[in-house]
Amino acid sequence: LGLLAGSAEAAEAPATFKVSELAFTRPSAWEWVPSQSPMRKAVLKAPNSAGEAGEVIFFHFGAGNGGGTQANVDRWFRQFKEPKEQIKARTEEGKAGNNKLTYVFAEGTYLSGMPGGPQTPKPGFSLLGAIIEHPSGNIFIRYTGPKALVESTTQDFKKLVESAKP
Repeated sequence: LGLLAGSAEAAEAPATFKVSELAFTRPSAWEWVPSQSPMRKAVLKAPNSAGEAGEVIFFHFGAGNGGGTQANVDRWFRQFKEPKEQIKARTEEGKAGNNKLTYVFAEGTYLSGMPGGPQTPKPGFSLLGAIIEHPSGNIFIRYTGPKALVESTTQDFKKLVESAKP
């Protein structure tokens, strides 16, 4: 019975999925995770051979909601215990289809949890984010996990983000 349940779960994991107006292609090694929050439009787990996992969360709040690109970049940097100067904070511009794309990079002690609520310090973590500017509202994609895992899967993350198609 357990084998069948596992097979059914794997069968339900979409190879492609939509967030707002854009469709994304999931890396085949990354697991689909049912979202526990209406704020999270899609959730993926990026496992590694050491049994660790990174979490990739897609957020979309609609046109004009969720704040602008710079406000979210700054908010992501503040999710680390250390000051901005110590977390190797940086951004990189790009394109996802015809849409402006901003990548966000940081590493250090990530404070997991809702801002203003209880937070769990996770030392040795990285945040790799992407903000796709779209007329239907920005799509925010946040990947957090152990630094070595995030570094080793950065190209998979970029391929996922840049797979965005209408």
